[in-house]
Amino acid sequence: MSNSSPTPPIDRLPRPDDFVDSRLVRLSRAVVVAPLRFLAFWTAVTLPFLYLPLLLGGLDGQQVTVFLTLLAVNAVTLVLGHEYGK
Repeated sequence: MSNSSPTPPIDRLPRPDDFVDSRLVRLSRAVVVAPLRFLAFWTAVTLPFLYLPLLLGGLDGQQVTVFLTLLAVNAVTLVLGHEYGK
């Protein structure tokens, strides 16, 4: 037989500050994270269309840098926008 009480000990009860913090976290996710994921997702979808003129025209000199920069930005936006729509 156990000596556990039906109510949790006082030190395990959530503090009022915890509720405020969780609300702030949810609000910040709704205001900051959701639009960032939206923008990152659609940027990752549309960036490959910018590759086509570079690849069709051939990569030389400065265009290689632009292409590699586009690839890096696309990789970052893919990671940031991965959770969009879930």
